[in-house]
Amino acid sequence: MRIAVVGANGRMGRAVVRLAVAAGFDVTCAVGAGDVGRDAGELAGVGAIGTSIVDGLAVLEQAKADVLVDFSAPAVTEALAPIAAQGGIAIVSGTTGLSEAGRHALEHAATRVAVLWEPNMSVGVFVLSRLVSQAVAALAEWDIEIVEAHHRLKVDAPSGTALRLAETAQRARAGARLVHGRQGTPGARTSDEIGMHALRGGDVLGDHTVHLLGGGERVELTHRATSRDVFAHGAIRAARWIHGKPAGRYGLADILG
Repeated sequence: MRIAVVGANGRMGRAVVRLAVAAGFDVTCAVGAGDVGRDAGELAGVGAIGTSIVDGLAVLEQAKADVLVDFSAPAVTEALAPIAAQGGIAIVSGTTGLSEAGRHALEHAATRVAVLWEPNMSVGVFVLSRLVSQAVAALAEWDIEIVEAHHRLKVDAPSGTALRLAETAQRARAGARLVHGRQGTPGARTSDEIGMHALRGGDVLGDHTVHLLGGGERVELTHRATSRDVFAHGAIRAARWIHGKPAGRYGLADILG
C-alpha cells in the first residue's frame, strides 16, 4: 500500500513514517513544514527510504498514494481535504483543533473518498469513551468534570480528546452544557454543567480523566499515554483498514466495533 504522510517531520509524523516502513507500506510522499530535502526515513530513524520531505500540498496531486495520513495543523487539514478527494486518496487524520470549516472540508471530501478523522487514535481512549457513556447514563445525578493534561507546546485547549469525551457525556445526559474553567465567584455548581479543565506543562503526552462525583463517593475514569507510538499505531491500523473502502465518514468505532 502506498501512503502519503502530511506533517511527516513532526513528532507524530516521524512515528507514522517509522511504523509505516515497519509495516511494509510504501511511503510515497512526505510533506512537512521544515526539514525540506531530508529523507523522511532517515528523519524517522529507519534509514533512507528514497522519499524526501517537501513543503506544500500540491505534491499530493502526483503522489499516487492510496491513503493519506495526516498529523498536521487545522488549516493544513482543511486545505488537503479537497486535494486528496480530487486525487482519490483516502484520508486518515488525527489533527486536533479543527474549525467548523475544517470539519466541513472533511465532510465534503467524504462524498468522494473514504475519510477517517479521530482526535485520538488510541484504542484505550476509544474504550474510555465507551465507559464514560455507560457511567454517565448509570450515574444520572452525579456531577461530571473532565481534566486533561498535555505538554507545554500544545497549542489548542481543551484537547480534541477531552472535547470528544464531553460530547460522549452530553449524548448520555441530554441538556448538559460545557463550562470551561472557573474563576471569581461563579456561584454554586448547577446540575447541568460539565466542567472542562486543561493543564499544560512539561512533556506530558496526554492524560485524560473524567470525574463523576456523587454524594460521599466518586468514580474516576483515566487514560494516560506514555508513548506517541500508541497514536501512530492507531493511524497505521486505520490506514490499513480504510484502504479500498467506499467514500464516506468512518471512525475507530467502525474498525473496533
